[in-house]
Amino acid sequence: MPQDVVTPLHLIDATPITCDALAALVRSDTRFAFSEAALQRLRADREVVQRHIDSGEPVYGLNTGLGGNLAYRIDASEVESFQVQVIVGRMIGMGPPLPLDVVRAAQLARVIGFARGGTGVSLEAAQAAMQLLDRGVTPVVPMFGSIGAGDLGLSAHLAAPVIGQGEAFFQGQRYPGAAALQAAGLQPVRLQAKDGLGLINASPVTAGYAALVASDLAELLLVAAAVAALADEGYAANLSVFDPRIAAARPAGAQVAAAALFRALLAGSSLYAAPPRSIQDALSFRTMAQLFGATHAALAMLSDAVECEINGISDSPLVLAAEGEMLSSPNFHPPMIALAFDSMAIALTHLATASVQRVIKLQNPALSGLPRYLSPLGGASVGFNAMQKTAAALHAEIRLKATPASLDAVVVSDTVEDHATHALLCVRKLDEQMRLLRHLVAIEALVAAQALDLRGPLTLGFGTQVVFDAVRSAVAPLQSDRPCGPDAMAAQDALFTDKVVGQLRAAVSVGMASYTLRGV
Repeated sequence: MPQDVVTPLHLIDATPITCDALAALVRSDTRFAFSEAALQRLRADREVVQRHIDSGEPVYGLNTGLGGNLAYRIDASEVESFQVQVIVGRMIGMGPPLPLDVVRAAQLARVIGFARGGTGVSLEAAQAAMQLLDRGVTPVVPMFGSIGAGDLGLSAHLAAPVIGQGEAFFQGQRYPGAAALQAAGLQPVRLQAKDGLGLINASPVTAGYAALVASDLAELLLVAAAVAALADEGYAANLSVFDPRIAAARPAGAQVAAAALFRALLAGSSLYAAPPRSIQDALSFRTMAQLFGATHAALAMLSDAVECEINGISDSPLVLAAEGEMLSSPNFHPPMIALAFDSMAIALTHLATASVQRVIKLQNPALSGLPRYLSPLGGASVGFNAMQKTAAALHAEIRLKATPASLDAVVVSDTVEDHATHALLCVRKLDEQMRLLRHLVAIEALVAAQALDLRGPLTLGFGTQVVFDAVRSAVAPLQSDRPCGPDAMAAQDALFTDKVVGQLRAAVSVGMASYTLRGV
């Protein structure tokens, strides 16, 4: 890094953070430190913990065993070894490691929890966890091991390098925990009472991963809406369905805002200058505002659930510094995240169904008025017909991912843990579904762009022009049969970029202004 480049420093405090802000921080080279106010909260909480230690009063996880071992009292001589035992005995994760940005998001979510107060961890343990994040030491956290009743089993892997256990990545290399600390110039921390449980008893893996997915989802929905609008233009659809008076007549979900979004994306289109080709189109074209409006309403619920988790306090026992109390708390249970992500998976399936139908209808000359399969050759040319199978296969995969993950739970831990949300599975499942939907959206964009080339010269909307240009920067129009799968992947790579998302946001802003000036 050049000498004159100053790495930004982010002070971790109790200030609420959004999903987008968390995603931006963990995907940057930002350095981290606790604010002085956060350090004061940590000290105040620790004083409460120490008073309870001195009193000998039984407090869950402080001087008692955990789960089925609740009745066991921890002797003073066992306190330090028990803290290590709490972590290493719960390193139960299996499978491939979670992506590095997911783990960094989990690290940030956990240290934000420390900064807000309520955990009771020692200042040394909190600082050690924060320093891993600050120095770029990223624990190896396996994919499987959380049932969504807190993330203890995976949080243990997240915390293990703090004490020189587990594994971690540092500067592209995978090390044993102690070696990773040494490479980063850090030392293992000596845990004190409450530290073991305080480091792991929350849902940071779920919360951090969910924040990244929520941020990525907002961008996916913007690109998907712009591609759907491009399909409108390729189909020469009737755009009167986006009339604000229609949306306001039954303003379900966020359909008023969705209709405004489509008007902005299509602002300037020559379709507005001529009578519509059809009085009424198929539902996959007519109900875009309703479908995207419902999905954006689901996104709002999802984002609220995630941001509540990140900015809330989910530790148990919960330290209440002002009252001097420590209370057993069930706030580690995140059913709202599970329900929100399962609901979103269903919503995305509705978008996928409509997308597949538009891909098919654009290729039907009786419906689109364009050459069969959008092939300029005609005859036996396959054009984009074979890609309908890929679209259908993707739709089947997307629909499979809509199966709710939060409905089932196996009773564990001597029947004490008899309910689970499987929130992390809900998050991961949606992330996988989004990858599939990007493929499908790319196919729709490829087909819509071909339809526009065949339909003849048109003036596109502000947003649809962005999508068309992105596709054509990567893929030439189809002149004769060729492999369309690689074309679709190239279109996907061109569409889902920060540049295109930024251009679409700018286009929407211009489109909104245009409609404001027109009094609509």
